[in-house]
Order: sequence, then C-alpha cells, then structure tokens
Amino acid sequence: MGAGREVSISLDNVRDKNMMQLRKINTALFPIRYKDKYYSDALASGDFTKLAYYSDICVGSVACRLEKKEGGAVRIYIMTLGVLAPYRGLGIGTKLLNHVLDLCTKQNIKDIYLHVQTSNEDAINFYKKFGFEVTDTIQNYYTNITPLDCYVLTKFLSQTKK
Repeated sequence: MGAGREVSISLDNVRDKNMMQLRKINTALFPIRYKDKYYSDALASGDFTKLAYYSDICVGSVACRLEKKEGGAVRIYIMTLGVLAPYRGLGIGTKLLNHVLDLCTKQNIKDIYLHVQTSNEDAINFYKKFGFEVTDTIQNYYTNITPLDCYVLTKFLSQTKK
C-alpha cells in the first residue's frame, strides 16, 4: 500500500468566472503579459483551453486558439501550456497536452503547432516526446525576452476515417 492518499489531477473549463485563475497562472509561469485578445481567444476555443488542478489547487493551464486554414480546415495553435514548478513531473502537463491531442483527433484536426523559445530545452524535449517536430525557426519573434528567437513546433495528426 502507498503511503498517503491518492492525489487527483483534474481539468476544468475556463469561463468568465474563473478567468482570473488563468491570468494568475500565466503571470506566475510566463515572462510575457498577455493582452485581452489572448484571453478572448482562449475562451473562444472552448474545450481546448483548460485549467489543471492538483488536489483542488490550480497549478497549470493550456490555452489554445482555433485557426481557420484555406479550404475551411481548422488547426490548433497552443498559445500557452504550463505547470507551476513545484508540480512539474507529476503528469499534469502530459494530461493537459493529451487532452488537446485527443480533442484534435476526435474533431479530425490535421495539425497543431506552437512557438517555443529556442533556449527552452525542457519544453522542446517535452513536445518532442509527443511527436512534435521543429518545422521553422523565427528570428526576433520575441521582443522583451532573450533569446528573441523561437522554434515553431508542429505535430501532424493522421486522419481517421469515420
């Protein structure tokens, strides 16, 4: 038997009444202050944006934007995915990313992508474990953090026949 009680990790939708939790998590995790458009895009993505709770404490989030491509196809842009440092390594980031990937599969979305600062090896390695690959490098993508450059990481999802 394990020592201590089992801890639950749960995900919850972001809505107007808990939007402040997303704002606080982002302030703690990221060196960028997000504008109102980020939060309206996050809300508009519905189930693609989630807060993560560890024993009822909000410790992480994923926020996505749905983008229309030519021909009407939709792709997903992961604007942010993060977990507070003391809670990393517990499967919370994996649960958040798997949630997004599962939704993409169910909705026949072909690709999902994000930007990662070129120096963020932990994030790059995390996404590579899930089949993301570096598809581009953008010079001077960031304005207030160093290095300024980012990688575009993309995962191409195979289509399932219905």
